[in-house]
Amino acid sequence: MKFSSSSVLAGGLLLAGAPAAVAQQAPSPYHTRFAVDAPITLGLGAVSGFGLYRVQQKTGLTEAELAALRKDDVPRIDRFSAGYYSDRAQTTSDFLCYGSLLVAPGLLALNPAARGRYGQVAALYVETLLATDAIFTTSVGNVARNRPYLYGPEGGGDRTGKIATNSFFSGHTAHAATATFFAAKVFHDFNPGSRAQPYVWGAAAALPVVVAYYRIEAGKHFLTDNLLGYAVGATVGVVVPQLHKKASAAGVSLAPIQGLNVNGYAYSGLLLRKQL
Repeated sequence: MKFSSSSVLAGGLLLAGAPAAVAQQAPSPYHTRFAVDAPITLGLGAVSGFGLYRVQQKTGLTEAELAALRKDDVPRIDRFSAGYYSDRAQTTSDFLCYGSLLVAPGLLALNPAARGRYGQVAALYVETLLATDAIFTTSVGNVARNRPYLYGPEGGGDRTGKIATNSFFSGHTAHAATATFFAAKVFHDFNPGSRAQPYVWGAAAALPVVVAYYRIEAGKHFLTDNLLGYAVGATVGVVVPQLHKKASAAGVSLAPIQGLNVNGYAYSGLLLRKQL
């Protein structure tokens, strides 16, 4: 499943309706300004750094606290995974998450329409990732939730480590969703009307689900942690590029109108259209 989703995303992003030479001359659908976006990006990086600092200040559970944990205290929706643990699943989730962070922007570089504006795309990608990272580190640095594996016998030295209470929420799922949804959104905006769009969006939605599955199997996060991570990542991956989208490229138009109504009276005014 994980390989088929990646293949569909790769194939879709490589499709474009115009030759590379023409695509490079096409205007970008996005508007960015260094004087605005650079400080925002740096600010998001600072928030992320402070969140990581907060994570380092956390303390793990004592042996007595571990012994007092009960699966029945876990909300029912999450209880099924209490006690899960798998090194193999953790390695797989790491591979998929970190791989998506590199593959998604790499595939956009191969798309003829986006390649001509890739410097702008790359800057937007960094800003988008840092937005997700700022939300994630702030949350995990200030909220303590026991990881699922603590409710079982496995985990070794990690059972009393600082990361043992970093279950809320899933950063792997959030970052993977940010990367894939960003790639799908940028492809959508640079290639309007492309027949590959349903496949690109489908693959973008599927890959973070696979990451979430392995995070649950690894005992790192509960279902609700992954659901929230998915929602945060997908939202940020779409919203940040959308906020930079040019009004004209978004289908906004203003035109004068005039005519007669049903009673025979003349009217005139302005017609505002917004393509949804």
